[in-house]
Amino acid sequence: MPRFAANLTLMFTEVPFLDRFAQAAEAGFEAVEFLFPYDHPPEAVGERLKAHGLTQALFNLPPGDWAAGERGLAAFPGRFEELKGGVETALGYARATGVKRLHLMAGMADRADRQAQDSYRRAVTWTAERLQQEGLDLVLEPINARNMPGYFLNDFGFAADLIRDLALPNLKLQFDLYHCQILHGDVTMRLRELMPMIGHVQTASVPERHEPGSGEMNDAFLFAELDRLGYDGFIGCEYNPRAGTREGLGWFAPYKGARAS
Repeated sequence: MPRFAANLTLMFTEVPFLDRFAQAAEAGFEAVEFLFPYDHPPEAVGERLKAHGLTQALFNLPPGDWAAGERGLAAFPGRFEELKGGVETALGYARATGVKRLHLMAGMADRADRQAQDSYRRAVTWTAERLQQEGLDLVLEPINARNMPGYFLNDFGFAADLIRDLALPNLKLQFDLYHCQILHGDVTMRLRELMPMIGHVQTASVPERHEPGSGEMNDAFLFAELDRLGYDGFIGCEYNPRAGTREGLGWFAPYKGARAS
């Protein structure tokens, strides 16, 4: 049975961030993820995880100036030293939380630009090799242009080709069902093709990015397909609750207690 991680950036926003860990545990989640932990001391995040028996499934490496619209630094050759510093910052949080994978955001750049391509390849290679020293995986996530116009990594095929080409043992694909459906469709066949390189999965309904089961995809079928394919990681719930987090958790009821079962 699939196991789910509550995304604390989007879910349980009725309470302050550090209080969301308790809310997730009380709702029956065994893991959490979020975009960024950097507004809080690593020890504070680690303490909340331990207090509530939660696993940290994923978070993102520093993206640059998020408030100013930056969405990663990897595609910018002039930001490489800043990117490396951000990796070291993230590793402090990784040690405090016990997370096993980190996501590197690419940045807002033209994928046809050769300098951006070279910079991205260099950044991915360096970051994966640095994380391997710490026993961590690096994941890359294609993001659709409707939610993030101008994002460099906007194609699952491009991401898969890069991962195959670099052939780094800890470099994996972050497969968001929502982004894949919007970018390409044919989600099931892409899961079957790409499963050997998938390091993390996320979900949300299409087209409105609400609770699973509330849109055009057969989410329950896809969750069962992940089981059939042998995926044993967490599925991150990166969705915007339609009308309150707890009020929208009916979809989750059949999956509670997956570890115990």
